[in-house]
Amino acid sequence: MKPNTTQAMYQLIEQIKTTLPFDLPAEEFCNQRSDCKGCSLKLLEYLSMELENWEYRLENEETPNFRDLSKLAKSAGNIYKVLKKNGLIERHKAEFEE
Repeated sequence: MKPNTTQAMYQLIEQIKTTLPFDLPAEEFCNQRSDCKGCSLKLLEYLSMELENWEYRLENEETPNFRDLSKLAKSAGNIYKVLKKNGLIERHKAEFEE
């Protein structure tokens, strides 16, 4: 059976939390490189607020629609790409596997 949109949103939130490096120390984000592709720390702060907002809304029995799911997934995907370009995904995976 396919999950409903509420279950799908919970699953998406969990997937984002486990995939992106929310647990890296703040000093790891800014490596003072001139080739930085975007502020990783600010992007993760933004995404963290989005996730907290959706968790609050789900707890208050708001039902997301497919557009909500798509928007959050797209934002997370774009942020993932920036973090990967900045070398943070590989660092996160290495720490996670230890």
